[in-house]
Formats: sequence, C-alpha cells, structure tokens
Amino acid sequence: MFLHKLSVIAALVMLCASGTPANAATPSQVGFLVVAPDRGFLGNQEVRTLVEEFKKSYPAALGLVGRDYTGVDGEYAVYLSRAAQELKQAGATDILVIPLFLSDADPLLTRIKPLVPAYTGGLPVRWAPAMAHDYLIGQIVLDRVEALSEQATAERLILVGTGAMDEASAIALKADVDKLLGYVKRYKEFRDTETVIYYDRAADNAEQKNRDIKSRLLAQIAKQGRTLLVPVSIGPKFDTAMSLTSWLGGQFKQTQVVYKPNELLPHPNVLLWLKKTANRETPLSAASLGVVIMPHGSTQPWNDAVESAIQPLMSQYPVEMAYGMGDPHIIQDAVSRLEQRGIRRIVFVRMYALDHHMKSLTDYILGLAEDVPGSDHGGGHDHATEAPPQVRTAALFSTFGGYEQNPAIAQVLHKRIAEMSTDPANETVLLIAHGEGTDEGNDKWLAVMSQNIDRLRQDPHCAKLKAVKALTVREDWPKEREQAVAAVRAAIEAGGENGRVLVIANRLYGSGPYKTMLKGLTYEMNEKGLVDPVLTRWLEDGVRRLTAELIPHDTEQRRMAQP
Repeated sequence: MFLHKLSVIAALVMLCASGTPANAATPSQVGFLVVAPDRGFLGNQEVRTLVEEFKKSYPAALGLVGRDYTGVDGEYAVYLSRAAQELKQAGATDILVIPLFLSDADPLLTRIKPLVPAYTGGLPVRWAPAMAHDYLIGQIVLDRVEALSEQATAERLILVGTGAMDEASAIALKADVDKLLGYVKRYKEFRDTETVIYYDRAADNAEQKNRDIKSRLLAQIAKQGRTLLVPVSIGPKFDTAMSLTSWLGGQFKQTQVVYKPNELLPHPNVLLWLKKTANRETPLSAASLGVVIMPHGSTQPWNDAVESAIQPLMSQYPVEMAYGMGDPHIIQDAVSRLEQRGIRRIVFVRMYALDHHMKSLTDYILGLAEDVPGSDHGGGHDHATEAPPQVRTAALFSTFGGYEQNPAIAQVLHKRIAEMSTDPANETVLLIAHGEGTDEGNDKWLAVMSQNIDRLRQDPHCAKLKAVKALTVREDWPKEREQAVAAVRAAIEAGGENGRVLVIANRLYGSGPYKTMLKGLTYEMNEKGLVDPVLTRWLEDGVRRLTAELIPHDTEQRRMAQP
C-alpha cells in the first residue's frame, strides 16, 4: 500500500512538471474536431464564437457541413480537411469528433459520419455522443421553458425538433427530444406535454407532412390554457429574419401560443458540454485535480474542528468546502470556484458516517445519476421529492464517503475511552450515534459500530471493560427517537447500578442533543467526537485512491473507457 501511494504521488508530480500550454495538444495527443451544421452567416458566427472559446483551453478545430453535403469530394471537404490539418499541425495523433448536433440520429450527421476519416490524413477517428445524451443540454431546454412558463400546471408544453428525412429518422429524433422533455418534467409539472419533429424541406412530401404537423399543433393550441412552444434545434440562421426559429414563429403568428425564437445556441451550457466531452479524453495532471468536501456543518466551533482534520489536505490539493446536506447551490459554488482555478476533475467527499449517506442525492446533483433521489441522509432531514438542480460544470467527478467504515476509526474510539477510563472492570462504555430513520439503515449503522467494538476489544485495556455497547438515538424521527432514547437511558441506568457509565459521542464532533436527551441520568461523556489525524488519513487515502483510478495509463485505456 505504501509503495502504491508513492507511485501515485510520483505520477502526479511528473504530470504537474510536464504541463503544456493551453493551445498545444494535450499529453494524450487527442485533437477535438467539432463538426457543426452550416447555419448561414449569423448561425455560423455563433458556432465560431463558441469554438474559439473552446480552443482557448483545448486543441480544437471547427469543420462545417451543410444539408447539401454531397460526399468526400463535395464543397464541404475543404472545411473538414482544413480542420483536421489544423489539429495535426498542433500535434494531434488521433481525433475525437464532437458532433454539434442534438441527436446521433440526425440524417446529416449519419450521412457524414462514415466519411470523416477520409479528411483526416490517416489520423484515427473516434466519435463523442451527440448533445441530447448530456443533462447539460436538458438544462438549456429547461431554461428556455422557465423563461416562458407562468403556471406550469395550467399550461401545455410543446417541444419542436427538426430535420427528419423519413419516418424512421423522425422516430429516432423524437426519442431524443422526448428525453429532453423528460428532463424538463423532473422540474415542472405541465397540464399537457408533446414533442413533434418537423421534416427537412428535402424530405419526400415534406410540405404536406409539415402542414399536417402544423394542423395538429393548431388544434392543441386552440384548447383552453396557455401553450408554450419551444424549439429544440440548432437550425439555419442566415440573419434574424431568415432563420428556422423565425419561420417556426411565423407558422403560429396569429395564435395565442407563447413563443420566443431561442434555440439551443447560444447558451453557456454548450461550451460546458464541449469542455466536459474533452475532459473525458484529457489525462489527469496535478494542476487539474481538486477536492470538494461536504460535511454536515454546524456552528463555527464545529466547523473549525472539522476543518482542523481537513487542513493537511489543503496543502496537497485545491480544496473547497460545501457544508450542508447536499445543498445544490453550495455545491455549485464550490465546484465553480475550483473551475475558476483551472480544475477539470474533482474528487467529491461525502464526509458522512456511512458510504450511502447523501450518496444518491449528491450523485444526482453532480450528474452521476439520472434518478431523482429521495432522502438518503441516514441521519438527517428528509428532502423534498422535487428534483434538486444539477451542477452546471465541465468538471468530471469521482466520489467517496463513509468515514466510520474506516477500520482505523476504532483507534479514535480507543483514544476517547482511554481519556476517561480508570477502572475498566467496573466501567460500561456506550457508543452513541445519530442513527437512521429506517430500520435497515439503522441496523447497518449499528453493525459498523459493532465491528469497531470488536476491534476495540482486541486492546488489552478495552478487553477488560465490563461492557461496550453500540446505540443510536435516531434523532430526526420522533417515533423512532422516543424508543431509541428510552433504550439508551435504560442502558445508562443498568450500567450505573454497579459501576461507571462512560458515554462516547460517536459523531464527527460534539455531542449534539445527547445532554438534553439524557438529562437526569448519571454518566460521564466524551464529546470530542471522531475528529482526529485518523480522519485526515482517511481523506488523504480516499483522494489518492480515486486519483490513481483517474490517471490513464495509455491512450488505449482511454479509448476503451469511451462511453
């Protein structure tokens, strides 16, 4: 284990020492070819501005393709060849193509995809997923919807996609727009919702098909209640009037539909999506790694005590605190501060007792899970069932938690007992923890505490103790708390009949409400909690372990990890 830690540290030092300029090819020698639809003057201006900003941090180039793309030797070949050559001159040895298209099923994208290798001068080509696969794009649609919506439960929402060439592509495109609608519905409950896909003008019988779609939408719009019409596309935009969004608005000009001519671009999340896609292919360096630590948090003395254990980590990594029970706004602020310092990969530490505490909530907030979480604090207050906001970031995350499952915590408990114990044969020790609301979760907590008791009993002094017991007070659930506190009080009374009772606050710091709960009883309490250099080592070991997993050994491994 010691040698493994040394190797990880050495790898980070070497990576830090070999930092490269922002516009040079990354150590992985991957170049990022952004393939985007030719949208005309104003639309292409938006795309170029986006890609130029992306190029400030990553080796990237833009290749435009139009709806009139005719193949390898067509008029768009020059744009794709020039972009690939730009990457090759920057030192790229392979190319990741990032499609600035909503859907992998876009007919133009499916046409050009097999032909892109013809433009790259022999450089191998891989493809990133299209935009609809990432929740960052769902956030764009949600923003567009929220800008229009007043009272969702009385409104009708229609998302409009475009570009179908036939029934099969219409179905496939609709599936991705449905996915974005599903994201919006996590946050807003509408009276009715619908998605439609307009046909490309080059599709067979496109005019009649689009008239049929318009008629169906007009029937919906005529119904009682406000109707919101939101385009979900990156369409032509020659100027403000000659654009897809202008055309779509004109289709329903004489109706009561609520509409704004905003597509997916421009929006800050598109740049975040590009960077996030690139980060998956960029080797980890010491300078790009940061840490966010989320303890529960309390008053300043509590926070100061916890940060004393975290302080040594701050000399090794950029660290931001995100106190709370998975507060998405606090987490966003911490992540944003790290990104402003150039961080691209973040180890997120749930500084909670067990590894499942706050996991489903924070995994969702960090974009690591799609399922909207329920309460999983296991020692706190229930969250509303409404989906919390997800972070807007290009950073990639790894997470860990559950300090009490670290076997070395038994060493801290031994210290707390030793600080009080004088006559072990006549002493009963009670480890008292917060506890959980569910019997299953509470039993798991007690089982972890019991394992630590088994480790304690291996010490000669602790082996002589009259008794060592694990108890919880289940303090945030009134019904369960009443029974749990009664059991703790009974254990103190029984232990005090023929000896001393030593209560160890089995929590991060302090004793919480224990003194009030145990008022009137005779016992002695150690309130120092589990803050200790052991906790520091748990943090350091966890960050190093995840860092080692993040360091790719070679390009082939990165390719195999491609989603």
